[in-house]
Amino acid sequence: MSDEFVTQIIRDAFYYVLIVAGPLLLLALVVGLVISIFQAATSINEQTLSFVPKLILVFVVTILVMPFMLSNIKTYAISMFNLIPTLK
Repeated sequence: MSDEFVTQIIRDAFYYVLIVAGPLLLLALVVGLVISIFQAATSINEQTLSFVPKLILVFVVTILVMPFMLSNIKTYAISMFNLIPTLK
């Protein structure tokens, strides 16, 4: 196994992690930022005010994008399994 081959596998792994987890993390970031701005504007210092909406929205979006996430994970897993016979 060459260094380039291992680097490509790691690059693909990071790519698929970003594709699968990126939208959920970005959503949580945006919702947290909006709620933090709202809390700063209204001087509300309630910790659960930021946690509960993020939890609900991430859960809903996870359900909505689950087919996309699973197809990407399946594509990556199949490509990794197809590489096994080529290894020396």
